[in-house]
Amino acid sequence: MSSLFGTDGVRGVANRDLTPELAFRIGRAHGHLLGREGRRPRVAIGRDTRVSGQMLEAACVAGLCSSGADVILLGVMPTPGVAWLVGELQADGGAVISASHNPVQDNGIKLLNSQGFKLSDEEEEALEAFIAQADELPRPIGADLGRVESRADEAEDLYVGHLVRSAPSRLEGLEVVLDCANGAACRVAPRVFEALGARATVLSAHPDGININRDCGSTHPEELLRTVREKRARLGLAFDGDADRCLASDEEGSLVDGDPMLLVFARWLREHGRLPGDILVTTVMANFGLEEALRREGIGMVRTPVGDRYVLAEMRRRGGTLGGEQSGHIIFLDHSTTGDGVLTGVILAGIVHGAAEPLSRMARAMTRMPQLLVNVPVRDKSLWDKDPLIAQAVARGQEQLRERGRILVRPSGTENLVRIMLEGPDREELDQMVGEIRQVMEERLAAP
Repeated sequence: MSSLFGTDGVRGVANRDLTPELAFRIGRAHGHLLGREGRRPRVAIGRDTRVSGQMLEAACVAGLCSSGADVILLGVMPTPGVAWLVGELQADGGAVISASHNPVQDNGIKLLNSQGFKLSDEEEEALEAFIAQADELPRPIGADLGRVESRADEAEDLYVGHLVRSAPSRLEGLEVVLDCANGAACRVAPRVFEALGARATVLSAHPDGININRDCGSTHPEELLRTVREKRARLGLAFDGDADRCLASDEEGSLVDGDPMLLVFARWLREHGRLPGDILVTTVMANFGLEEALRREGIGMVRTPVGDRYVLAEMRRRGGTLGGEQSGHIIFLDHSTTGDGVLTGVILAGIVHGAAEPLSRMARAMTRMPQLLVNVPVRDKSLWDKDPLIAQAVARGQEQLRERGRILVRPSGTENLVRIMLEGPDREELDQMVGEIRQVMEERLAAP
């Protein structure tokens, strides 16, 4: 993979790492990449609600127009909304300015092809070469410069209509709580659930540019869980900043993450004849309890490296329709080219509304094995697997667990962290083991 692009586009602290100058160069390179065949490309751009979004949008738009590309401004729009609208508006590509679940100081740029899929590793490598020589790329003049049109209101209406049509049923009278993370779901999610007839209590839907993901949304679902209990709602849904993820609360106010949701979706899709090959694609982070529950149902599970791009690639390779991650990034390939948090919530709500049993009972069909995840700040995340002492500490832990569990160590795709995940039957044993591995890693790769 190229060095500029991580697992989810270009990320960094806005105006320090991800500068307007860099956004301009990315725009110029993207426009040149799309226009190599001599046509005048059209690029749809959306963003989340963080304060740096308009600055980076303006720079990226300027770069695109400088390359001769026309731009369709979608305004504040969930990442999956931009991906779907690229096809709906017959654009040649798309861009999303968002740092998803990251804090407000961060931002990112994700680029999409004409089908609404994220760029491949090969496309990102080609694009990075163009970014490096952005100043030397052709500069059209006069009538050949790109133009900008704003279609934000129309785009929102189109995307809301798509989500309503994708719902498995009406939701008349369903009590649901929505936590919009003060992000890109703030307008779309309430509109969709209202259109479907649900009675929605809406939280964190007043973005001010700096409160995105702050003590709310899928990274902080405490208020959602409390509100579900207070309102005696049947379901709660928490989105992240760009609304490509969704976590749920059952009717008891207990958190339901992506693993049990994937089990519920896999069973439901198979019942309706919409789970080709009876397989679900997920990542190495999925709990072993999910694998056991699927096996009892006669459903196979395929694991990929962490990252929705790898889940999606495996789904397309196998002809699968369902994939996702424990984080709540769920892909329904029949409806979307990427994870869609509001779509995930709409489908889960439809299942809950039509089921004889509550979500808490559906989720308990999976017995979760204790899983411990620790993030270790380091000076260079690429060095962890080159250090012999870290390797020895991990090997000792795996030898102790044997077949009872597993250890997974991997660098973060978006932050300078190394993630240590342990899974096994005894939580106290996991605590002791992760402490030993973490101590060695901190000693060897201490962050500055």
